[in-house]
Amino acid sequence: MRYAQLVIGPAGSGKSTYCYHILRHFEAERQSAKVVNLDPAAEHFEYEPLVDIRELIHLDDAMEDDDLKFGPNGGLVFCMEYLLENRDWLEEQLGEDDDDYILFDCPGQIELYSHMTVMKDLVEVLQNWNFRVCGVFLMDSQFMIDGAKFLAGTMTALSVMVNLVIPHVNVLSKVDLLGKSAKKQLERFIEPDARNLLSDVANNSRWHKKYQALTEALGALIEDYSLVRFYPLDLRDEENIGDLVLSINNVIQFGEDADVQIRDFDPPEEDE
Repeated sequence: MRYAQLVIGPAGSGKSTYCYHILRHFEAERQSAKVVNLDPAAEHFEYEPLVDIRELIHLDDAMEDDDLKFGPNGGLVFCMEYLLENRDWLEEQLGEDDDDYILFDCPGQIELYSHMTVMKDLVEVLQNWNFRVCGVFLMDSQFMIDGAKFLAGTMTALSVMVNLVIPHVNVLSKVDLLGKSAKKQLERFIEPDARNLLSDVANNSRWHKKYQALTEALGALIEDYSLVRFYPLDLRDEENIGDLVLSINNVIQFGEDADVQIRDFDPPEEDE
């Protein structure tokens, strides 16, 4: 059995930084983990990737092609579809080692996860290669500390969960960058009461009066599904990182298939 975290989320949510720190955590625990870069537009990351999609196709290849003439968004979609068409290349690069633990650092185009099928198809490919896959969806906590933005972010996370149909952990990243007052506000969003958060959105503007019923319906949808919970991540807190990794490992049952190590001991010598 092999294990994978599909690290997804909007651009700038800290996916590559997350992969780097999780890799360091595994090294500190004397465990093996690797990272695969699946972002064809990546310019810099701190880890050394096991596989780099840019060796197969780069975003510039799609954008500079005279026939394709893609923009950045269309180019990213094309690159991911090209990867799936060349899945044999990815399979060869990954190798066939059992007990692999791989973090897939994905692009930051949210449409790839929320309603398109390309990432869902990639998940099915990984599962066929004997991977247990957990989606790790990152949202920047700096933009999630008021009711309106939080409802929007929660709807995005819910859309991704419904589209990918895999075990899922939602993470509020960059908590270490929040000030004290913002961290206090964040506490009420960790396990959100969507109907209660509507009070933050309510106001007397014409916009709110016109769309009040829609806002309430969105809040009811989030509450009724009751699937979205966020885990706050402070990269300066090693215990916090360890708890998150433990939660993800429980989801994918990492380590449960390992053989029990039995050591033989010589019987104690009798005292003369």
